[in-house]
Amino acid sequence: MFEKILIANRGEIAVRIIKTARKMGIKTVVVYSDADEESLAVEMADEKIHIGASPASQSYLDMDKIIAAAKSSGAQAIHPGFGFLSENKIFAEKLQQENIIFIGPNPYAIGAMGDKIESKKMAQAAGVSCVPGFIGEISDIDHALEISAQIGYPVMIKASAGGGGKGIRIAYNETEAREGFSAVRAEAKGAFGDDRIFIEKYIVSPRHIEIQVLGDKHGNIVHLFERECSIQRRNQKVIEEAPSPFLDPQTREKMGAQAVALAKAVNYDSAGTVEFVVSGLDKNFYFLEMNTRLQVEHPVTEMITGVDLVEQMIRVAAGEKLALLQSDLSINGWAVESRVYAEDPYRGFLPSIGRLKHYTQTQEGDYLSGKIRVDAGVRVGDEISMFYDPMIAKLSCWGPTRADAIEISRAALDDFRVVGIASNIPFLAAILGQIRFASGNITTDYIAVEFKDGFKNVPLNDSTTALIAGVAALVHTRKREVEAASGNNNMPIRKDWVIFIDGTYHPLHIEPQSNGAKVTFESGNKIEILSDFVAGNHIIKGIANKKGEYDNEPFTMHFEDLAEGFKFNYRGSTNIVIVASPRMAQLHLKLPPKTKPNRTGVIVSPMPGLIVAVEVMEGDNVKNGQALIIVEAMKMQNIIRAERDGQVKSIKTQVGDAVAADEILLEMI
Repeated sequence: MFEKILIANRGEIAVRIIKTARKMGIKTVVVYSDADEESLAVEMADEKIHIGASPASQSYLDMDKIIAAAKSSGAQAIHPGFGFLSENKIFAEKLQQENIIFIGPNPYAIGAMGDKIESKKMAQAAGVSCVPGFIGEISDIDHALEISAQIGYPVMIKASAGGGGKGIRIAYNETEAREGFSAVRAEAKGAFGDDRIFIEKYIVSPRHIEIQVLGDKHGNIVHLFERECSIQRRNQKVIEEAPSPFLDPQTREKMGAQAVALAKAVNYDSAGTVEFVVSGLDKNFYFLEMNTRLQVEHPVTEMITGVDLVEQMIRVAAGEKLALLQSDLSINGWAVESRVYAEDPYRGFLPSIGRLKHYTQTQEGDYLSGKIRVDAGVRVGDEISMFYDPMIAKLSCWGPTRADAIEISRAALDDFRVVGIASNIPFLAAILGQIRFASGNITTDYIAVEFKDGFKNVPLNDSTTALIAGVAALVHTRKREVEAASGNNNMPIRKDWVIFIDGTYHPLHIEPQSNGAKVTFESGNKIEILSDFVAGNHIIKGIANKKGEYDNEPFTMHFEDLAEGFKFNYRGSTNIVIVASPRMAQLHLKLPPKTKPNRTGVIVSPMPGLIVAVEVMEGDNVKNGQALIIVEAMKMQNIIRAERDGQVKSIKTQVGDAVAADEILLEMI
C-alpha cells in the first residue's frame, strides 16, 4: 500500500480524498494555486505545494508542475479527483513514464471512453444500446444541418471531449442547430482544447440514469447499481439519488450488465460511471458516455452500498484485487444528494462570487431514522473564486425509504446558513418540497418545465405564513427584552404587533414564555413555539404546535437583520419581514410602492467575471436578442444580449477585463 499520495485537485473533493487517506493511514500532499492558499484542503493535508497562479491553466491543469510536486514530495501516486486532469490520457501516460501511479483507470480506457465518438463505436461493438445518431465527426455548420435533418429534430449537439454538462446544446429546428453548433464548438475549444462535435437524437421524456462500475487490474469488474441524475439545469446536475425511483429490477439488471460489458471491453481498472439516457415512456435505455473518473455524486452510491469508492480506487491502484463480488452487493435504503452552489437563483442562477461572511452547515451523522453527510471544502471567511466551479458543498442524506431521504434532506438544508454570497439553497428546498418530485415523475427537463419563468420564491401557504410570523414576533420580542435589560430602550415591551411579510400584514398577540412563546392571531388561530432562541443569534430552531396543521413539528429558520425588520429564509422561500406596532403598521400601509431606477439604454454585467468576447463595435446597429458581450465566471460563459433593437453608443470594457456585478458594459441608443 502507498505511504503517501498527492491530490491533484482542490475544494471538497480534495478534502474528501484526504479523509479516506487518513482512515487508511496514508499521508497526503495537496497542490494549490494562489486562490487556494488558505483553503481547507491545504490546512488538512500533511504537506502542501504551491503550483501557480489562480487560473486553472497555470496551476491545476499544468501537468509538469504537478508531476514535479509529486517527485519533490516523494508521493508514490496521484489521485486526480474529478475535473481538471482526471480524464486526461496524456497525464496518465506521463505518470507511467515517471513511475508514479495514477489512481484511476489505465490510459487506454481513458482514451477510448474520453472520445465520445469512439466510445459509441466501442459501445456498439460491446452490445450496449446506443442513441440513434451520427457516429463520426461533424465538419462544419452545413454538415451539422444535413446530419440533423437526417436524424430528425430534436437533436443534441455535443462536444466529443465534453463532460460535466459543458459543450451541449439541444436543437429543435434548423435555426437552433445552426446557433447551437457554433456555441458548442466555441465552448468545447475553450473548455477542452478540442472542438470536435457529434450529433445524436434527443430522447423525449428522458431520464438520466448512470451505473457505477468498479474494476481492478486482475480482470474483475462489478457494478454498484444506479444513480438517477435527471434533475439538471443546463445539463449540470443539481439533485441526484440512488437508487432510481424509475427502474424495475429487470431493467436495473440489464443496465448493470451492459455497463460491466463495456468496462470489460476496455479493461477498466478503477471506479467509473456508464451514463445512460432512459426513455420515460417505455424504459428503453441508450448509452450516452462513460466517465473514467470518480463522479461528483458518488456519495449516494456509497450510502446505499456501504462501499468507500475512494478507498477502492486507492487499493486497486496499489494492485490489490477487488474484495467484492457482484453477489456481495445490494441496495440498502435510499440516498439523495443536493449540490449547494454559489449562484443566485433569483437572478437567473448567475454565479455569485465573494467571501463567506458566515457559513454554517448541518451536522453530520445520525438524524432521526437516517444519516446526514456533508462534503464541503469551505469555511467561514473563505473566498468563492471566479476561477473555479461554484460548488460550496454537497449534502447527502440517507433514509430507509425515498420519502425519508427527501424529508431528512429538507430538514438538513434548513440548517445551512450562507451569508456574503448568494446560494441555491432556496431553489434546492423548493424542488425537494414539490409534489411532483416526491412522486418520482422526473425527467431531464424537470427544471425547465417546473420553473419555466425562472425561480421566484416558494409561495407561502397559511400554515407557513403563520409559522414565520410567529417566529418573527418571538425574535423581535427577545431582541427588545435584551435592549430593555441593558437600559437602551425605555419603551415598554409590547405584546401586540403587526407582522408584514412581503407586503401582507398579520396582526397578532404574543405571550412570551421562558422556553418560547404563545401567539394568537387576529383571526383567532393560535400557535405555540418552543425554542431556546436568544437575541444575537441568526438561527432559530424549535418546535411548532398548531392543532390540525403541525404538532411537535421541528423547524429551523435563518434570518438576517435589515435596517428595518429581517430577511427570513425557510423551505425555499426568502421573505422580508417587518415587526411593527399597530400605529406604525397604519403608516406603513400608506407608503408608496418602491420603484426600480430607470436604466434604459445601459447594459450592465449581471455578475462578476471576465470579459472573454466583445461581439460588437461602437456604432453597430443591433437587433433584439443579438449577442453583445460574453462574460465568463466559474467555467461558464454567459452571453449578454441586446434587450431591444438599437445602436451601440459606447463600449466601456474590452476582452480581458475583470468586471463587477452591475458594472456598465456598454450603452445603446
